[in-house]
Amino acid sequence: MASGQARPAFEEESPQPSTTVRSPEVVVDDEVPGPSAPWIDPSPQPQSLGLKRKSEWSDESEEELEEELELERAPEPEDTWVVETLCGLKMKLKRKRASSVLPEHHEAFNRLLGDPVVQKFLAWDKDLRVSDKYLLAMVIAYFSRAGLFSWQYQRIHFFLALYLASDMEEDNQAPKQDIFSFLYGKNYSQRPLFHKLRYQLLCSMRWRTWVSPEEMEEIQAYDPEHWVWARDRTLIS
Repeated sequence: MASGQARPAFEEESPQPSTTVRSPEVVVDDEVPGPSAPWIDPSPQPQSLGLKRKSEWSDESEEELEEELELERAPEPEDTWVVETLCGLKMKLKRKRASSVLPEHHEAFNRLLGDPVVQKFLAWDKDLRVSDKYLLAMVIAYFSRAGLFSWQYQRIHFFLALYLASDMEEDNQAPKQDIFSFLYGKNYSQRPLFHKLRYQLLCSMRWRTWVSPEEMEEIQAYDPEHWVWARDRTLIS
């Protein structure tokens, strides 16, 4: 493999073609009223020719998936030490956390914010129960940990990451159900596929769902005037 080329996170060493579960697409049926109009179509996504996936979410068993993840994990960025204060011959060092969030992850997030289904969802969540600025910052953090190319992130990844963020941060489990209500309405048949993709996203992130307050602040500081950072739940009366 050439130097600098990203290795797939899920790739079987077999001459037989693997059966993959591709991310389902969310579409809106304008003829159905109410917030439950969008739904996820399990039909496969078209693949771009000539480009190799950085992460192939396959239909493997959970044990095989975890074993391959253990072998294919990319090295994590290492923390560094910086000088915090200097007084005479005494020097105080402070550990600076190495962030894995890159500009391309912000770009992927901003691209998905332009998706009509995502826009409708954000407008629908008027009380910011599941899409306040902190949960949205966590979506960017999860994008940086999942290991996909920026162009591979689709609207389903936005909702998967938002679901994981709500699961991590919220004591009340009801807001997560708002995502299902919006995407599927009263149709429960698509939920198992959603949870399967959620598990695969968790594995690709190595189960690192906690995002520190410092990292959230760093993510927001990348573009402090971005309109999503005004979605502050504490300001809603």
